Amino acid sequence: MLVTGAGGLLGSKIVDLAEELYNVTPTHSTHKIFPNSVQMNVRDAAQVFQVVSSCKPDVVVHAASETNVDRCEVDKDLAWSVNAEGTRNVAEACSRIGAKLVYISTDYVFDGEKGLYVEEDQPNPINNYGLTKLKGEEFVKKYCKNHLILRSSVNYGKHPVKLNFASWVIEALNKREQINIVDDHWNSPTLADNLAEVVLKTVEEDTRGVYHSSGRERISRYEFATKIARIFDLDENLVKPVKMTELTAWVARRPRDSSLCVDRIQEKFNFKLLNIDEGLAMMKGA
Repeated sequence: MLVTGAGGLLGSKIVDLAEELYNVTPTHSTHKIFPNSVQMNVRDAAQVFQVVSSCKPDVVVHAASETNVDRCEVDKDLAWSVNAEGTRNVAEACSRIGAKLVYISTDYVFDGEKGLYVEEDQPNPINNYGLTKLKGEEFVKKYCKNHLILRSSVNYGKHPVKLNFASWVIEALNKREQINIVDDHWNSPTLADNLAEVVLKTVEEDTRGVYHSSGRERISRYEFATKIARIFDLDENLVKPVKMTELTAWVARRPRDSSLCVDRIQEKFNFKLLNIDEGLAMMKGA
């Protein structure tokens, strides 16, 4: 197994779990967390093919991505080269050596007008991040027939280097800083450890197609932040509700409600994905 983006939150969790079962090659572009991690920039097609062909994995989990939504809006070339062309490079390399590709996508492929999206709903991204991730999905389908696309939402968890929404909230509240969090923006927050478990389960079962694999609970960002405060014994009064229209720092539009319905994957594997309380409790105990 080869895992791209092993220096990131999800990639690192996948590597940690997979190393118990598989011969794993982690790859990174910036953060090298694992001693055996191989440098691989997904934007460099020749380098991608060289690394993939030399490792000859049966499965490639493509977790590398530019996930900063506002950066994707400002630097469209970067977003396209990483999320779209980079994914095409990985898909073509997988196809050449006959490897299966598991691609981690996002709830932001949807416009947020509906919420609790199912796999059959038509994507309609409203920002460049969502657009480039959707193009990544399309390249996966076009260039690698043996593929699985997993859409997630607001991945969170412990990471030694990078902050995510939950760890940022914890850090700010530990410093006694007031934070303004939108209460009219809904997602399905996903503990990265839980998503890593799903990835390995789908690999084991040779699952194909498109599945939603987020946390199973729809929640506003404000409610999520207050739950983080309560579970980590921090002052939830420092969390102040605001509207999306009040956040002038945002460059890109956000879908109002991009929560995902995970019934299909739960029924397929006969398990329940974590809700918010379960995920945060696991994060706290990690």
